[in-house]
Amino acid sequence: MKLTIRLFAALRERAGAEHLVLEDLPEPLDIAGLKRVLAERHAELGSLEHVRGVVGTSYVDDDTVLDEGLEVSFLPPVSGGAPGGEPGDPETDSLLAGVFEVCADPLDPEEARRRVSHASCGATVVFTGTTRETNRGEDVARLDYEAYEEMARTEMAAIFARCNAQHGPGSSADDPELRLRMLCLHRTGTVAVGDPSVVVAVASPHRDAAFLAARFLIDELKQTVPFWKKEHYADGHHWIGDRS
Repeated sequence: MKLTIRLFAALRERAGAEHLVLEDLPEPLDIAGLKRVLAERHAELGSLEHVRGVVGTSYVDDDTVLDEGLEVSFLPPVSGGAPGGEPGDPETDSLLAGVFEVCADPLDPEEARRRVSHASCGATVVFTGTTRETNRGEDVARLDYEAYEEMARTEMAAIFARCNAQHGPGSSADDPELRLRMLCLHRTGTVAVGDPSVVVAVASPHRDAAFLAARFLIDELKQTVPFWKKEHYADGHHWIGDRS
């Protein structure tokens, strides 16, 4: 059997390539077995114990059996319009479901606040994550962010749906008083110390829902959405979350 392996972040760096092609693989073969073969043939990757397998844009369990010709992605642990409008307006409808944008340019938290603001909402909560000047006892020079963008959008759509179910109208018989207007922005590329790397903005008629939803979104994003950050120091760098 022949499979193509796609690598990200620290794994890609260690392999020196984004894609590896493995041939003469045993059959049947599951993700766990593929990890063992990959470790044997490419020892430079290090431990794959904490690496997750992905087929398409969905995480799969280690016991998932693979078919000939698939592309399997291996992901190291993740690091982490205009206001107004009524239902029927494209921006409003999108915000009610949740809008997620991956941005190569600097983020503007105030612009994010304006986009989710609405006359029906009495509360707006904005969370901004910025680059710290020190971490792990090192002086940080900058961060580099990398994303698996197609999968990031799929994961965030699921997170928005869960957020609406737990903290929005879906949590109480579609109560319009609990509706959420949600926006998440995340940087890729180089982010300087003090600059925003992620912005979460939520507006709701009531403050409790806005606070709870904003916390839910950033916590879930950091858990499962495939972004990786590399911290640069004066004398080297480190992929945050890397346990290989």
